[in-house]
Amino acid sequence: MDLDGDFLVIGGGIAGLRAALSLSDAGDVILLTKGDPSESNTGYAQGGIAAALGPDDSPELHARDTIAAGGGLSVPAAVDVLVREGPRYVRELVEWGAAFDRDESGAPALGREAAHSVRRVLHARDATGREIARVLGSRAGGNPHIRVIGDAVATGLHLTGGACTGANFVTAAGERGRVAADATLVATGGAGYIFRETTNPALATGDGIAMAARVGARIMDLEFVQFHPTALDLDGSPRFLLSEALRGEGARLVNHLGEPFMERYEPAGDLAPRDLVARAMVREMTRTGAPVYLTMAHLDPAFVLGRFPAIALACARVGLDLAHDRLPVSPAAHYMMGGIETDLDGRTSVAGLFAAGEAACTGVHGANRLASNSLLEGLVFGARAAAAMQRPPRPSALRSEGVVDAPLPGGSAGPIPTAHIVRSLMWRSVGLLRERRALEATVRRLERWIGAATLREPESGSAERRRVFSLVMVGWLVARAALRREESRGAHFRTDFPERDDLHWNKHISDRLYV
Repeated sequence: MDLDGDFLVIGGGIAGLRAALSLSDAGDVILLTKGDPSESNTGYAQGGIAAALGPDDSPELHARDTIAAGGGLSVPAAVDVLVREGPRYVRELVEWGAAFDRDESGAPALGREAAHSVRRVLHARDATGREIARVLGSRAGGNPHIRVIGDAVATGLHLTGGACTGANFVTAAGERGRVAADATLVATGGAGYIFRETTNPALATGDGIAMAARVGARIMDLEFVQFHPTALDLDGSPRFLLSEALRGEGARLVNHLGEPFMERYEPAGDLAPRDLVARAMVREMTRTGAPVYLTMAHLDPAFVLGRFPAIALACARVGLDLAHDRLPVSPAAHYMMGGIETDLDGRTSVAGLFAAGEAACTGVHGANRLASNSLLEGLVFGARAAAAMQRPPRPSALRSEGVVDAPLPGGSAGPIPTAHIVRSLMWRSVGLLRERRALEATVRRLERWIGAATLREPESGSAERRRVFSLVMVGWLVARAALRREESRGAHFRTDFPERDDLHWNKHISDRLYV
């Protein structure tokens, strides 16, 4: 199946859908989606979307909170774009029919989450991402200039004369095809599934990052992986995100004795930034030798169940009552701050190739993303990338202070790993706490797997082999970056370098591969 379009968008989450809608005004768009948009990370976003819309808020205040959470590495220009353009795109969603919750006056009901200084999070109960995906998906589905190819996995990008000219793909039925396009946007989401313990769906394997890296695009800040502190941790049940909005509405973290403990470690208590909360939980579990819990039992049950119906239902399915029970929680991989390096208009280091959303890295999140900025990022930078894709080509203005060139490993022999083996290795050695010896061993092991002849050409392999290749490739890039950064900052914590080192490491570094 060979297709031609003016524009190719890979990914059906918020960034890809928003970009496709803008691009459809300028030409024919081919949209490749790995699954239904509700299966993307957008559909899994519970808490909400942050925007400076409240009477006590402003873009300047939103910027200050974003930069404070980012550990000194948020790119100010990217933050400025996010907070100033964000309100316009959120209002656009409302105009298009997004059913955000309202207060008694009819204005958007604004929630508060950790590290936000005011209430600024719009929400649709506790299924905000699903509501946004519904609105964008319905508009895209009815657009005659957008051709959606569902259940289609992009397997590799095409380069012609050093510029990206499209991609190969394969459908769930095994049909292979190629899309030729003047400009290509990678909006494939993050890679949280490279870790055994994660809040992400199984689709989040980092395919776009892996594909872009293989054609020499610069990959930035992958050492910064956000581990959400409150994932439901129940034996025999899959990990399930317990939104930060729960703590924003008064939920508390308690130890096995029912004692609140966060203020023992952080002045902001339960509303400290995610990286600090996650590490405080680990310290408390180490101190007590027992699990920790999230509780809302001190709040009005009717409010709890009315505000968080989806989370309450998920808890009920495993025999827990959100309004009354203590919920066992522990950290899990949640969000990639790093990705394909782009400028503020989505341009990558490869001509004709653009990226937006979690697959991309503008530097807006720095070392640690502020809660509920991810959906906003997808909206704003998806729209900006679409605008740039319609303009004459020009070089990107990338911001990393250093670029490390490395060969794509090759020449190894031996069996390929299973996805479970890769994910378990990443969780043990490149998870919440990291140190040199384990990182070095993990980098070597992943290099051997990448170089195996049976994995080296993912486009010709089975679906499982392609999935394992993405896990291994992105895992290797994450582990390399984590080994290189000899400090602790934001979501990246090295037990052998536990302090932040602004003298040597207050900078962004990119990897660029070659064959």
